[in-house]
Amino acid sequence: MKRLGIISLFVLLFIAFITIWNYSYQTGLKDAYIPLENEILPRVIPSEAGVFERSDYALDYANMPIDEKHQRTLETYYDNRAYHGAPPSIPHPVKQEMSMGGNTCLQCHQNGGFVQKFNAYAPVTPHPQMINCRQCHVAQNTETFFTETSFTKVEKPITGIHNALPGSPPMIPHSIQMRENCLSCHAGPGAPKEIRVTHPERINCRQCHVPNDVEYSEKSVFSRNNN
Repeated sequence: MKRLGIISLFVLLFIAFITIWNYSYQTGLKDAYIPLENEILPRVIPSEAGVFERSDYALDYANMPIDEKHQRTLETYYDNRAYHGAPPSIPHPVKQEMSMGGNTCLQCHQNGGFVQKFNAYAPVTPHPQMINCRQCHVAQNTETFFTETSFTKVEKPITGIHNALPGSPPMIPHSIQMRENCLSCHAGPGAPKEIRVTHPERINCRQCHVPNDVEYSEKSVFSRNNN
């Protein structure tokens, strides 16, 4: 009786082995495949992400009336910077002198709008996620303690010369680092009038406008104007 039980146990183990081996063998005969995800997420390019951050306001910008008395110009835009590409200085008294930014600055500069206190439209920041504003933006100083130097100032871009062909979309004459959000500077009443676009509703700016890899210089402008 004991011998019969041992034989039955071995038979059951053998049947289990044959079953598992057969399943593994049949599975190995199937072709390899890559499972497909039901939802394909778009690839995010960090340098492109900011272009779409203000897209919800694009139609508002397109339909916004232009206030001729309070327009910003490129001259005032560049006068508020130590050099081309530098962070703009703060041209007004700050609410809290020791404030590090955050909601204090974003109250006016996140969505722009007319500020009655300063009788001007507030420029919209292209990077509202960086709330430590005072790390880069300093209060404007009307008196200087520095002596004159012989440093050569970087020339700022000139509008109207950055088209590869007549009628083609102009190239981007500056780096896009910290300025990925195009509509912040090129749409709305706070944008300088010379670079305010006529079609802010076309929010995919980089589809037509590409960065200019050629470093700007007076020599390149002169040679282009004479060719």
